Amino acid sequence: MKVAFDSRAVSDPNGVGRYSRCLLKALSETVATDDELLESPRPSTTVRAGNADVFHSPWMDGAMLHSPCPMVVTVHDVAALKRRSEHLRTGLRLRLRHLAVQRAASVIVPTEAVANDAVEHLHLQRERIVVIPEAAEESMFPRSEQEVQATRAQFELPERYLVWVGGLQHPAPGKQIAKLAAARRELALVLVGPTRPWAHELPDVILTGQVSDDQLAAIYSGAHALVLPSEDVGFGLTAVEALACGTPVVACDAPALREVLGARATFVEPGDIDGLIAAAQDIARPAPAPPSWSWRDAGRATWNAYARARGAQ
Repeated sequence: MKVAFDSRAVSDPNGVGRYSRCLLKALSETVATDDELLESPRPSTTVRAGNADVFHSPWMDGAMLHSPCPMVVTVHDVAALKRRSEHLRTGLRLRLRHLAVQRAASVIVPTEAVANDAVEHLHLQRERIVVIPEAAEESMFPRSEQEVQATRAQFELPERYLVWVGGLQHPAPGKQIAKLAAARRELALVLVGPTRPWAHELPDVILTGQVSDDQLAAIYSGAHALVLPSEDVGFGLTAVEALACGTPVVACDAPALREVLGARATFVEPGDIDGLIAAAQDIARPAPAPPSWSWRDAGRATWNAYARARGAQ
């Protein structure tokens, strides 16, 4: 079986890029002798040339309306459908993406919560959906005090701080970043991730910009806690990464986070940013261990999803 994997997102600094990089590595490590993985930066050319038995788009943006071979699409969340008023200018484009996903032989989602959302909002049949969790990358482990101190010095971080990790290119209301920045707190708030000018107007925060995996692990390791203010999360990969680095997680309650983290995190009511900050400042270290699921587990499960998709058409 030859699988063409859309690798265009590999360089993306946001979540889909990390997902693509980690999954590609896991797929290459778990491939069977009679299977072949084709990393394709031009998937439409590869697929239409008849060089693949299955096509995998790791995001909705890459789904083809007319794929000549069985298509697998990863849907990380359906926030755009659940928050339509924030995506008015992209209505037609979103509808075309959703139509393409509806034509997929199999759809991979990271949690049962997203599976339920996909059935409700994308009108997918549940039997075509496969739940394959994500995992912390191998570089996410507790770093030494020397490495933590060096990273603190590099980014001018204080001894004690709270951290949030994600993309800051767009002021998405669902992320609650503006409210998080404006909330009263005793500890500094460090925001990690690629930025645009609007993010530099947030009050009383420290922006690191895009960082390497080693730097991120050190920032996690040195943080008092990771805070997750979003009310709509597809998986919560940053929470799993923080736990892997020994850092406690405090989050606004969301079905996917409850599913993934269970008792490993402290939850507050959705929208209670003051409560989130208070719980994060009071939390004790060390953190519980992260879930035992690995990217190799995800790789094996994804190969099974490919075989299932190929057999379905």
